Amino acid sequence: MNKRMSSPKTMQDVIRKHQFTLKKSLGQNFLIDENILNNIASAAGIDGDSYVLEIGPGAGALTQVLAAQAKKVIAVEIDRRLEPVLSDTLQDFDNVSIHFGDVLKLDLHQIIGEECPADASVTVVANLPYYVTTPILMKLLTAGLPINTIVVMIQKEVASRLQADPGEKSYGSLSIAVQYMAEPKIVMTVPKTVFVPQPNVDSAVIRLDVRKEKKVKVADEDFFFRLIRASFAQRRKTLMNNLVNNLYDKTQKENLLRVLERVGIDPGRRGETLSIEEFARLSDALGDRP
Repeated sequence: MNKRMSSPKTMQDVIRKHQFTLKKSLGQNFLIDENILNNIASAAGIDGDSYVLEIGPGAGALTQVLAAQAKKVIAVEIDRRLEPVLSDTLQDFDNVSIHFGDVLKLDLHQIIGEECPADASVTVVANLPYYVTTPILMKLLTAGLPINTIVVMIQKEVASRLQADPGEKSYGSLSIAVQYMAEPKIVMTVPKTVFVPQPNVDSAVIRLDVRKEKKVKVADEDFFFRLIRASFAQRRKTLMNNLVNNLYDKTQKENLLRVLERVGIDPGRRGETLSIEEFARLSDALGDRP
C-alpha cells in the first residue's frame, strides 16, 4: 500500500496535494490513529466474508483498514469534493465502491441490493459527524435494512446516552429508542487529539447489535414512543405531571391514576426511572387514552 492514511504526515500531504479544505459544517474530523482504526474494525468483527457499509469515509483512513479485511466495502460520502482524494487513497483496493450523496436521502435498500448478494448481512462502520448522529442511527435501525451490527464513532456524551440504564442521568427517550431495536455496548473512548482537525470533545466507539426481535412487544409502537417522549418532556416533573401536560389533560387524571395503579407504577416516579418493560406495560394498558 503506497499511502497509509493513518499517518498524520500522509494525511496532510494528500489533503495538500488535492487542495482539499475541510468543512466544519460537514463535521469533517479525520481519524489518524492506526491502533484505533484497527480496533474499530476488530470491534465490528470484520473478516473475509464481511460486507461493510461505511458512512462518511472522509479521506479513506478507516476505509483502507476495512477494505484490507472485508469482502466488500460500500462507502457513502456526502462531499463529492473528496472524489479525487478517495480515488488516490483507495487505488490499491478493487473491493471498494463509493456512492456520493446524503445517507439520509439515499435509497440504502437499492444500494445494498445492487452491491451485495440477496442473503448478505451487512455490517455498518462509521465515524459519524456529531450533528447528524441521531437521524442516521434511527434510519439504519428503522429502515428494515439487512444490517446485523453497527459500529460507530460518535460524541462520547451521546454514546453514554445510547447505553444508559434507567435512573442514570443520561437515560432518556433516545436510550429507549435504540435499546428497543439493538443492544448497545461502548467499546472504547477516543481522545480528541487523534483527529485532524481536532474536535472540541472526546468521542467513543459504540457497537449496536441489531435485535432479531424488538426488546419488548407493544400493541401500538407509535403510541409507545409518543408515551415515552411525553414522559421525558420535562425531566424534573413526575410521570403523572408529564403525561397530563403533554399527552392527555387534567380531566383524565383520575383515569390515568387507575391505569398506573393497575400496572404497578407509582405516578410520583419520574419518567427517567422507568424501564423499557414498564413503558411497554403502560403503553398497552393505556392504549390511545386512559
